[in-house]
Amino acid sequence: MVVLNKIYTKTGDAGETALGDGSRVTKHALRVHSYGTVDETNATVGMARLHATGEIDAQLAMIQNDLFDLGADLCRPDMAKDADAEYPPLRMSDTQVSRLETQIDAMTKEVEPLRSFILPGGSALAAHLHLCRTVSRRAERLSVELASVETVNPAAVKYLNRLSDWFFQASRIANDNGKNDVLWIPGANR
Repeated sequence: MVVLNKIYTKTGDAGETALGDGSRVTKHALRVHSYGTVDETNATVGMARLHATGEIDAQLAMIQNDLFDLGADLCRPDMAKDADAEYPPLRMSDTQVSRLETQIDAMTKEVEPLRSFILPGGSALAAHLHLCRTVSRRAERLSVELASVETVNPAAVKYLNRLSDWFFQASRIANDNGKNDVLWIPGANR
């Protein structure tokens, strides 16, 4: 368990931060951008939960916990050193990815097939879930970019890829199973 007796440390005053393995990098490092955007995604999920109830809220709570796991995974570079770590590093697993896939499949059975692109909106929950989707897509892009230059757990990238799909389907569920989706009308305002 984490115990924080003091919130500010002053160790980042020069523009650096510590990664999970204790190494220090600039606060604008790509790895920091990646897990920082995962944290931003988590904050948007918290906003969405203000409008969620029942099963969607329970699933969003699980996703928030997963996002902390994901941040812990991304902030610890060099998976090759995991076996030598004093404590086993927290890494995302394919089980977490599979859980999202199962939930997406269940939601897909509840909605009509898409016949148009959907504009973000409809209910308050759906609008917030679309924001979650777009921020998680940014986190995914950053993590994929990071993986092109440093070691990243493949399950972390897969999770982010499925997560944006989860948010999309959940937004449709939040719009009365897609009946109240806001459809894009190409060229409507020419």
